[in-house]
Amino acid sequence: MMDAKDRTSRKPAARKSVFALPVLAGVTILAILVAVRSLGLAAVPAPVLLVVRWVLVGLLVAHAIQRRSLTTWIIVSMVVGAGIGYDLPKVAVNLRVFSLVFLRMIRTIIAPLLFATLVVGIAGHSNIRQVGRMGIKALVYFEIVTTLALFIGLAAINISGAGKGITLPPAPKAESIAPAPPQSASDMIVHIFPENIAKAVAEGQILQVVIFAVIFGIALALIPETKRRPLLAVTESLAEVMFKFTNIVMNFAPVGVGCAIAYTVGHMGLGIMVNLLKLLATFYVAIVVFVLAVLLPIAVLIRAPIKKFLKAVANPVTLAFATTSSEAALPRAMEAMEAAFPGRSWPSSYPRATASTSTARAST
Repeated sequence: MMDAKDRTSRKPAARKSVFALPVLAGVTILAILVAVRSLGLAAVPAPVLLVVRWVLVGLLVAHAIQRRSLTTWIIVSMVVGAGIGYDLPKVAVNLRVFSLVFLRMIRTIIAPLLFATLVVGIAGHSNIRQVGRMGIKALVYFEIVTTLALFIGLAAINISGAGKGITLPPAPKAESIAPAPPQSASDMIVHIFPENIAKAVAEGQILQVVIFAVIFGIALALIPETKRRPLLAVTESLAEVMFKFTNIVMNFAPVGVGCAIAYTVGHMGLGIMVNLLKLLATFYVAIVVFVLAVLLPIAVLIRAPIKKFLKAVANPVTLAFATTSSEAALPRAMEAMEAAFPGRSWPSSYPRATASTSTARAST
């Protein structure tokens, strides 16, 4: 399989931007004008604020063009989307289709990517018992960390009371989902295992795809080398293709994120963003507690390069936060972990599991 570094070696590096100071100055001027108008200290005409806003948006776009960083583009697209939603709400509500297209394309990546990487990771390993031990460790790690994250999140939201006062509009009739019937414990266990892998992929039943991939990988590892090698090569190629597919789709991420923000602001008004500030602050406080109390001790325990990990996970976390979907960030997180930590001696399941946990926390 092509080394993970090769997949990213041709990506343009982020550049320093000469627009950073003008952007900071524009933000300061806009904040002062808004404060003066809000406090009634002086009459600031609406057209002046409009011009200042869009000059600032133009500077941000120029900054993103010069930086050539996907994370920068996603952040800038959120600002542009908020501006379109606020100034052109009738246009903004029609932009949702682009965000839906982006999320659909992301979802098409997950099943084949998980299948290929799991099969290659299991069948391509010489020691099945060691793979089993790594899998058990990863499962135990994920369950413990996720449970701790849930407790931290519940405590944070109950203490802050964030979200009160936010009234979301009813979903369109076409999007309304009938409540699922109650399931017994036996139904839940049966639902984990696929009856048809094509049906599981089509319905987005990721856990069923994972179960199928694990059993398939074990079966492939047990057959003779002469028969295993051709199919293993196919799955390796499939994994590489899906990583390239991810790169292509991710180029559309700023458009998808910007249109999602534009639709939200245009549909519910900028006031929803103000109300969500408290929720956002609660989120960041919970994330800081989670990172410092849970992830940092684990990283120190396994001697993980923390700075390198944070740099690798920044892009997926930003994407998960902007789209409120961990599915959107999972393919990028897996690629970033493979590129940042090729051939690590400590279990490769850690960076993937941690990236998945981090992006999932960002989406909630």
